[in-house]
Formats: sequence, structure tokens, C-alpha cells
Amino acid sequence: MRRLKQKTVDYKLLVLIFGLLAFGLIALYSASAVVSYSVDKTTTYYFRHQFLYGALIGLAAMYVTSKIDYHKWQKYAPILVFLAIMLLAAVLVPGIGVKVSGSRRWISLGPIFAQPAEVAKLILIFYIASWIDKRSNEIKDFYYGIIPTLFIIGIFAGLIILEPDIGTMLVLIFTALVMLFVGGSQIKHLFWIMGAGLAAFAVLVKLEPYRIARFTAFLNPDLDPKGIGYQINQALVAIGSGGFWGYGYGHSRQKYNFLPEVIGDSIFAVIVEELGFFRASLVIGLYLLFAFRGMRVARGASDTFGKMVAVGIVTWITFQALINIGAIIGLLPLTGIPLPFISYGSSALIVTLAGMGVLLNISKSSTI
Repeated sequence: MRRLKQKTVDYKLLVLIFGLLAFGLIALYSASAVVSYSVDKTTTYYFRHQFLYGALIGLAAMYVTSKIDYHKWQKYAPILVFLAIMLLAAVLVPGIGVKVSGSRRWISLGPIFAQPAEVAKLILIFYIASWIDKRSNEIKDFYYGIIPTLFIIGIFAGLIILEPDIGTMLVLIFTALVMLFVGGSQIKHLFWIMGAGLAAFAVLVKLEPYRIARFTAFLNPDLDPKGIGYQINQALVAIGSGGFWGYGYGHSRQKYNFLPEVIGDSIFAVIVEELGFFRASLVIGLYLLFAFRGMRVARGASDTFGKMVAVGIVTWITFQALINIGAIIGLLPLTGIPLPFISYGSSALIVTLAGMGVLLNISKSSTI
């Protein structure tokens, strides 16, 4: 009887997830052609890797998490938090952590090459949702309802900034603040946190010259077009030259070693160059529809924990997409953060799809 009463997943949400995944693989196939050829003399190296070790494993993870009762994540949240902290700390250990392009964000254990910060996002969402559910009567109290949560958030953010990965840190903190707001925290407390966070962020920017240079390049991209402003200038060239309809799929010119991080955080510039402003805006529309449908699932969740997990997952994906697209079109400073579902990165795609499975499981109990 329990199985008969249980709803199926939200199929509209499922279609949006598959739509974003399919578009991501199609976009990556084109954007990665040139850099793939430099690796193994084929144009499909990065596409194959993303499909086999990202999409297929990620879809398997999504299927598994969609079948697991989401309440189980609340039960194991403390253990998962400890595991996430250990993984984030392992990144900083020589011999385990791997340094790429000046950042130590990956761990290598035999055949496993993963980015713990991606896993940490989802685990922190479980923890905050569990805390809000259990402390719903105390969440308005700054000392008993907020500070213990800030302590855990601070540990996660501190370890991530040591990598350094300021973009992921911003996504993590923003997601946490939105969850606390929806969970019932007082506005004045959130303003205190944001004030302290902005002060800490200003210190972090001042400590590293390259971060100041990124802000300078954001304010004046023409100041150093061959140095710190090179990526944003090349991205804007790609976006501008794409016009309204673009050069056509596969015909990007900037991907021929002009645009840095062409399969990473710059991939949206290639999309606009090839598809044009009109068709590229449909991608933004997919993210907005995903956000709307995901929040609908959150609103109809049968309990506080499910509601908060859904809010956290939707905020994480939507805000990260907003930061990436905003940076690459020149509305925000570059942070090096990938575009969900689309940028190359197996770890990110697997965790993203696992999060989608959790969201789909919550949708089964939605009352809307």
C-alpha cells in the first residue's frame, strides 16, 4: 500500500535535467575539439572522458540517489560532514593533493582523481537542512541557532580557500545563507554574517595580488589585454563576434587556442559565439526553468528537511550558473568557477547528477 501511494518523480524536472546534460555534452563536443587534438590527435578526447567517466557514472549515481529515501541523508549527515572535512584536508597533503595551474583542488588515490570541494557542497546542504529541521525553534537565536552552523560553514570555507578556490567558497556560503533565510533566520543576523563575510572577503582579495588584478581587469578590461585581462577580452570577442545567430555549431574561432579555459569556465563564450545571443539565451532559460521547477518541489516537500535540501540544491546550481555566465559576459569578476552540467569536469558532473537524484527523490513526496 505504501508503494501504491508513493508518487512518481517529477518528470518535468527530469526532462530539464536531461536537457541540460544533453546540451552540455553537445556543447563540450564542439568546444573541446581543438584541445582534444593536442592530447591524442583526435577531436573527441575530452568529450569521451566526460561522457564515460562523468555522464554515465553520474547518471548511475542519480538513479541510486533517486531511489534512496532522502531522510537517510539526515541520519548520516554528521558522518558525511566528517568525511567531507577529511577529504578537503587531504587536498592539502603532499602526495595526495594534486596541484594544477597553481591550485591544489584535486586528490589522487590510485585510479581515483576527484575534486572534494564538489562533494562538500552537497554534504553541507544535508548538514544545514538537518540543523534547521532539528533546531527550528532555535533558528532565530543567533547564539544557539546560527553560530554552531557558522562554525561548520567556516571550516568548509576555510579549507576551500586554502586550495585556493574562491569561486566555490562563494557558492557554498551563498547557498548556506539562502538556506538559513528560508529556514527562518532573522534578517538582521544574516546581515551581520554578510557584513563580516564581506570584510573577510576584502582581506582575502588584498592578501593575493592576482585577486586584486582580477578586480582591476573587471573594472577596466583594456588595462592589461595581454595579461590578467586576456581571458575576459577573448571571451568578449567570442560573444561579440557571435552576434544574434552565431557562426554555427562547431565553427567557433576562439576555441583555436585564443580563449583560455575553453572547456572550463569559458565554455559559455564558445556557446554564444557558435549559437548566437538568441539561441544561447535559451540555455539561460533552461537554468531558470530548472530553478522554478526545483523550488516548486521544495515548496511541496512533505517536511522541513526535504524542503531545505531542495532549496539548497537548486540555489547551488542556479547561483553557480549565474556566477559563471555573469563573469564570462563581463558583469562580474572572473572566479574560475565551472558552468553546471556543461563545463568539463567528471567530479563536478557526477556530484551534480547525484544531487539531482536527491531532488527527484524529494519530488516523490511533493504535495504540489
